[in-house]
Amino acid sequence: MGRDPSPGADHIEVQIHPRRRGGSEPPLSPPSPGRRHSPPLNPTTTDERDHNFSLFKRWFPWLVPSFVVANIAIFIITMYINDCPKHSFPPSSCFASFFGRFSFQPLKENPLFGPSSATLGKMGALEVDKVVDKHQAWRLLSCIWLHGGVVHLLANMLSLVFIGIRLEQEFGFVRIGFLYLISGFGGSLLSALFIQSGISVGASGALFGLLGGMLSELLINWTIYANKFAALLTLIVIVVINLAVGILPHMDNFAHIGGFISGFLLGFVFLIRPQFKWVSQRNSRPVYAEHLVKYKHKPYQYVLWVISFILLLAGLITGLVLLLRGVNLNDHCSWCHYLSCVPTSKWSCKAEQLYCETTQMGNQLNITCLSNGISELFPLSDTGSSKAQRLCYGLCST
Repeated sequence: MGRDPSPGADHIEVQIHPRRRGGSEPPLSPPSPGRRHSPPLNPTTTDERDHNFSLFKRWFPWLVPSFVVANIAIFIITMYINDCPKHSFPPSSCFASFFGRFSFQPLKENPLFGPSSATLGKMGALEVDKVVDKHQAWRLLSCIWLHGGVVHLLANMLSLVFIGIRLEQEFGFVRIGFLYLISGFGGSLLSALFIQSGISVGASGALFGLLGGMLSELLINWTIYANKFAALLTLIVIVVINLAVGILPHMDNFAHIGGFISGFLLGFVFLIRPQFKWVSQRNSRPVYAEHLVKYKHKPYQYVLWVISFILLLAGLITGLVLLLRGVNLNDHCSWCHYLSCVPTSKWSCKAEQLYCETTQMGNQLNITCLSNGISELFPLSDTGSSKAQRLCYGLCST
């Protein structure tokens, strides 16, 4: 998810580092492990055997492509509302100004080729103070449909196509739709509990939820897979690599972790498959009573379903209550911030705080960046609160 690099009202935090980016590159997705087609209970001819073992329904994937189209459409609308030439001073500072009102904010303000933080806030970006003080909890979901720029959008949409379409083909649009949305909500929730400044946008929490769902689906449907250990190892390596990328600066790994945990638990609930023999039995001719399988699922599948449902429900409710009460989990976990960024000699994990001083001089406003002393006069009529913040960021970035 993209977090804007400009803090506050009297200082700027525009942090457009993609807080939900899931990395600047699409998360890797493992190949589909081979399914083991066990012999039928009452095999006769080869043709009948093949007919009996079209076991699981294949769905036509339309929801995931619809999500991609919706994200692109919302980004276009966001850029239309942003209208950089109208809200920036001077208008020529906009990048790719030949796009007119669809031109991007100056790259010093948003290096992802996208809108301003103020516009993202209007469109429903996650702002913790508004969730807590104004009870706008809907921002926990609306933020997953917004992106900080073209780079951010392309990375997440490629990931969604790469991972989501296969899952929708296997499990249908209802289950994958709920998996995507609830995982996105879970990622936003955990991120808001740990990172409470700036704004956040992006779908990478939901995308990590799909990865988590793939892992739990493999575990709960363990007996129907061939080469299961190779598939499990491959998937774990991919998840670890993607989470490891999140400890770099300007990445919100809390959203990734929250989305992954939510998706992992949801996979046990939504992606459970019936026993192979039970499906085979229903598709074949009547068999002798001693070969009948009475239960649709194995006992361990029922146990995992119940435990996961309870943990997920309890976690989401508890997290939402804590957030609405204004709790900052960093106050209760002194080391947790290392899960999102590990400082080294090459970079710092602290967000840069930019402060400006404003002085009215007749019909002009003098804005001075306190970090470098650079100041400039701007027409008072053209400097509203949000625009003054952008101008401050521009001066401090000079």
